[in-house]
Amino acid sequence: MPSADNPRRSERSRAAILQATQELIREQPYAKISIEGIAARAKVGKQTIYRWWRSKGALVVDALHEQNAAGEALALPDTGDLAADMRLVLRATVDEFTSPDFEPLFRALSIESLQDPALREQIVERIYRPQFEFVATRLRSAQDAGQVRSDVDLALAFELFMAPMFYRWQSGAHPLTHEHADAVVDLAMRALAP
Repeated sequence: MPSADNPRRSERSRAAILQATQELIREQPYAKISIEGIAARAKVGKQTIYRWWRSKGALVVDALHEQNAAGEALALPDTGDLAADMRLVLRATVDEFTSPDFEPLFRALSIESLQDPALREQIVERIYRPQFEFVATRLRSAQDAGQVRSDVDLALAFELFMAPMFYRWQSGAHPLTHEHADAVVDLAMRALAP
């Protein structure tokens, strides 16, 4: 939040902090990223960071949210074929979760959020809820097209697609693959069909 003293300078500092965090996320394991390192890269004092973010995890979540907002649109494809569109989405989820650049970061944030309810809520609000809204929009379109029952709870439908992906990723009991994603879509579509 820009200060009343100099809003432009504060906004420049905030942008520099988020940019530095995004760069460090790509360059270092989560455990090696520090507030001191972010401050040095952004050319701000540590106290400037702590004025806006209460923890490294909170800052990293905001940086990821900002990166998503500025980068690829989260809107789901709508080709008229929900199963085909969800295969694309879940395959992209597999690619993201298994990416050597992001998997360690996601795992670290998951672990940290188990111990920090405020961080968990921030992850839900900044990362998961926007994803749900995009999927819900696509599911409503599928309902209108008669591909999904009209009585389906969209939050539950979202979980039918995503929960198996998270479970397999978190447990590590089986590999997370495109074939698994396709099988999840096939089962979910059967459950949702009119």
